[in-house]
Amino acid sequence: MRISIFGMGYVGAVSGACLARRGHHVVGVDLSPTKVDLINAGKSPIVEEGMAELMQEVTSSGRFSAGADAESAVRDTDVSFVSVGTPSASNGSLSLRAVEGVSRDIGRALKGKKGRHVVVYRSTILPGTTEDLVIPILEAESGRKLGDDLEVCFNPEFLREGSSIRDFYDPPFTVVGTGAADAPPEMREIYEGIDADFVVCPIRVAESVKYLCNMYHAVKVSFANEAGSLLADVGVDAREVMEIFCKDEQLNISTAYLRPGFAFGGSCLPKDMRAFLHLAKTRDVVLPMLEHVLPGNEVHIDRALRMVTDLGVRRIAMFGLAFKGGTDDLRESAMVALAERMIGKGFDLRIYDAHVNTARLTGANKEFIEKEIPHIDRLLQSDVAATLEGAEAIVIANASRDVIGAIQAAAPALPIVDLQGADALAGIPGASYRGICW
Repeated sequence: MRISIFGMGYVGAVSGACLARRGHHVVGVDLSPTKVDLINAGKSPIVEEGMAELMQEVTSSGRFSAGADAESAVRDTDVSFVSVGTPSASNGSLSLRAVEGVSRDIGRALKGKKGRHVVVYRSTILPGTTEDLVIPILEAESGRKLGDDLEVCFNPEFLREGSSIRDFYDPPFTVVGTGAADAPPEMREIYEGIDADFVVCPIRVAESVKYLCNMYHAVKVSFANEAGSLLADVGVDAREVMEIFCKDEQLNISTAYLRPGFAFGGSCLPKDMRAFLHLAKTRDVVLPMLEHVLPGNEVHIDRALRMVTDLGVRRIAMFGLAFKGGTDDLRESAMVALAERMIGKGFDLRIYDAHVNTARLTGANKEFIEKEIPHIDRLLQSDVAATLEGAEAIVIANASRDVIGAIQAAAPALPIVDLQGADALAGIPGASYRGICW
């Protein structure tokens, strides 16, 4: 294919060279004469393992060249990638000056070009930027409308400096965000032969994936460093601990817990977090990220309370009280905390949890619930129908499939606040539905 790439930094230069090696004809566009001259001389504009040899190979073959003329680059290619920088502004916001400028250049070039063209954004931009900012610029400058020989995608990159060439050929996945039902055929052709899942999704989802990946990487680094700081202070080599930690691919290094939903609770996580933080205080070791985990969990409970309060009703049917489904463990349950706050706000609350029977509660579980909600017996109901009687709204925390089916049948028009992710409830005709993270 004929491809133009705007921006010859790490992402643009590496992507261009790798695409050229795969047989595509690539022209790089950059305002820096130095970068343009280096590429045309067969030299890499960046310092990166393997790039010197790769750049020499693809430029000598005639498949990779560079220039500064946006109009000819767009005219002579079928697809334009945008890989310009998006640095932080002084207030922490994202500077989109280069993205806006390149979008105008591409739009103006398209005005004088006949035929179809695909514009693919690779620059890291916040969710909504493609649809709210760059597509309107492209349409205004080109005189075309999206779908009128103009296709726009967001295709995030996952290239790490130091291993970017390897990462290009072996990515975790290929994500193409589009407003259409499927990715443009040009995108499938460009990535044909790359052994990775080809994921097609809405543009805003693709923009978000890139940010979540980077934030999660930052969180992992901070977690390892903060844990290591305290462990070292008590004479433990955190490298050895982390080596064992990473052997757990069921929970630690896995998809476990990475599902948006309600706050965590139970007998382990809150207690162990407090104990670890208390140890840090006794050793005068500051753990700023970990210190904010429990307060952040409390904020999530308050977010659920606001969602219920915003409904403007008082009689609430709540389904689920234990800290997770399939258990009767009420210790430090986020649902108990939410129920307690709702009672404090004057809500008339009825609760159903098939696994919770106060007559069977013993030990620490019984002590906890007697302390937090001493009159829970009058709140707990024996079945779904009794819970829904007189209710003006429903809160779902953990409910089995049969309970959800009963709710659908008995209360199809009641407002629903979903903390669980019960997809079946989102589709009830006429119901007001709100999910806590969706």
